[in-house]
Amino acid sequence: MFGLKLRMFLLVAALFGIVYAVVTIIGSYMGITNFYFYLILAFFFMFIQYLIGPKIVEWSMRVKYVDESEYPRLHQMVEELSRNAGIPKPKVGISETNLPNAFAFGRSRRDGRVCVTRGILNLLDREELKAVLGHEITHIVNRDMLTITLLSVIPMLMYRIAWHFLFFGSVGRRRGEGAAYTALIGVAALLFYFITNLLVLYASRIREYFADKGSVELGNQPSALASALYKLVYGSARTNKQAIKDVEGLKAFFVNDPSRANKEIRELVQIDLDRSGTLDAGELQYLRSEKMKITFSDRLLEALSTHPNMLKRIQKLSEYNR
Repeated sequence: MFGLKLRMFLLVAALFGIVYAVVTIIGSYMGITNFYFYLILAFFFMFIQYLIGPKIVEWSMRVKYVDESEYPRLHQMVEELSRNAGIPKPKVGISETNLPNAFAFGRSRRDGRVCVTRGILNLLDREELKAVLGHEITHIVNRDMLTITLLSVIPMLMYRIAWHFLFFGSVGRRRGEGAAYTALIGVAALLFYFITNLLVLYASRIREYFADKGSVELGNQPSALASALYKLVYGSARTNKQAIKDVEGLKAFFVNDPSRANKEIRELVQIDLDRSGTLDAGELQYLRSEKMKITFSDRLLEALSTHPNMLKRIQKLSEYNR
């Protein structure tokens, strides 16, 4: 856990270090003042996203909040986990989609919402579902969505700087000596845009590892969460492709990335030793001592994804196996 925290700290420091370096270069050598306009604009949009984000998620995922009389078992699990986590009980919702998944969102710990899809209720057993809910509640405990929202401003800011210097910044200097230097800053900002975007994706993957670990710390068995993740991959692969396309913009909220399910199936075959369709503690223990095969293309795909490679993620869970 310390290793994950250290990586996240270094990552945040690197991202804001890049911003500081860009601000210093522009301010010192170019005398540009309208950069701060883009900075203010970026944080303005972040604030708007913070305000209306939950409503967008609710509308996009067709969330219906349910009370305890409708889903007593679901409410009981959420209440127990949130009590163990030391946070107010989140609102509980159902998303009317057959895509099996779960997600958490909200502006703060007091505004937390935990939602499950209709598909996941029909797929997981009680212990697996509870482990997934523990994962989502940990996201609320860690204020993950606020962190990612803050970090995602940085690539957006780099993009706006690049756009300004490449397409507008040299208009008045096209015949002067500053044109080449202005274009160079634009290219550098564009490069920083790609780098910071990759770093934000990396931060998103780290928070998934945090949430997995948090679910175990809330009392769930690692094998239950591993089995749930395994089932979610197969469930996503069987889901209508249109249903996956409909939620493409929200997949960062989910427990796993449903658009990668078909690819991940081929990797996960090697860990279900008895071909039962679930993972037990024995299989997870075996995974802990074995070196899994992950191809270069899989590693490259992971670098461009919001979620960790599923095989690596389940193997990480094997380290918590008791």
